[in-house]
Amino acid sequence: MKLPGYYSSGEFAHKAHITKKTLRYYDEHNIFKPSYVTDKGARFYNDNDFAKLQQIQFFKYLSFSLDDIKEVTLREVDSKTILDSFHMQMGLIEERMEQLELMKSALKDASDIIERGADADWSHMLDLVNMNEMEQKLKKQYKDASNISARINLHRDYSLNPVSWFEWIFNQCAFESGYSVLELGCGDASLWSRNVERIPANMDILLTDISYGMIRDAARSLSDNGSQFRYEVMDAHQIYKLDDSFDRIIANHVLFYCDNLDMVCSEVHRVLRPEGIFICSTYGSEHMKEISSLVKEFDDRIELSADRLYDHFGKENGKKQLQKYFSDVSWLQYDDSLYVTDYEPVVEYVLFCHGNQNRLIVDRYKEFVAFVKEKTDKGLRITKDAGVFIAKK
Repeated sequence: MKLPGYYSSGEFAHKAHITKKTLRYYDEHNIFKPSYVTDKGARFYNDNDFAKLQQIQFFKYLSFSLDDIKEVTLREVDSKTILDSFHMQMGLIEERMEQLELMKSALKDASDIIERGADADWSHMLDLVNMNEMEQKLKKQYKDASNISARINLHRDYSLNPVSWFEWIFNQCAFESGYSVLELGCGDASLWSRNVERIPANMDILLTDISYGMIRDAARSLSDNGSQFRYEVMDAHQIYKLDDSFDRIIANHVLFYCDNLDMVCSEVHRVLRPEGIFICSTYGSEHMKEISSLVKEFDDRIELSADRLYDHFGKENGKKQLQKYFSDVSWLQYDDSLYVTDYEPVVEYVLFCHGNQNRLIVDRYKEFVAFVKEKTDKGLRITKDAGVFIAKK
């Protein structure tokens, strides 16, 4: 019996230009499931499934493994998630184009050298054509961007405080015209793109991140905003700048990822000008506790993060760590919570955490979605326990 608005597996395969065998393989390996299966096992797909399949085919073209594809492709489809996916896919294409241009240039240079009778720099050539390393960078970039997007979307759409996190952080920085500013771990530059009209004139702003992909995302998001911004790939443990260089240094949810906090704080203190301010945000132990409780109720083996980040640098212990380097340290709490009435952003948030959840959810995905939907049907209030330390030199 033909279902209204659905395609049989044969019809869907024909429209999507793939084989029924491929569809069945994706289904059996939990990569791409049909939207409806009859009691007799007949598989049916709808128009939303084309968007999911497009993403899978895109990542196959970029040589992602099926295990990687399983982790990053869309589970639910709406216009916003599709747009987010397209934007990140375009970023990966631009990244790949730049890599190929580098390879093309290297091949041309090597050809010219050999034609002149000299020896090519084979070590450099092999570095450039190391496709495996390129693929790993692309995968990490997409996963990082997806993770950030999932977190930002949940907080942006369901926070009760009318002043957004990025507005609030910007307010605490007390910027003035002419300041020199350094951000460590800038990510996609949301702090600046969401406050671009409020940036004082004549500020010199250096955005840094350990991830080249994030620096590219930051530069693209601020491409229309003049010469105030500079960009560098930089590890916060080694800030290659002169002493007393910056009026403000910002580390937004960064320090708990740093292996050696003493080294980072020492470097920040060194490059911060006298009377300058270090603004560093973090979480408290109560942050998003309802999400953790929810997934534990579904499967008590799930850990959304391998590490409790606030144990490394958090609201409860951060002041003591900063006081070793800064004379005046205070904590400012961001007063907010989430009230979520839709299950999709909660599912997306969980899937893009850094823990073991995908391995434990993948075979029970529809069951997990139904579980989250039941928990959010009447609204789910989620604690936000976050803020900033203001450390003065």
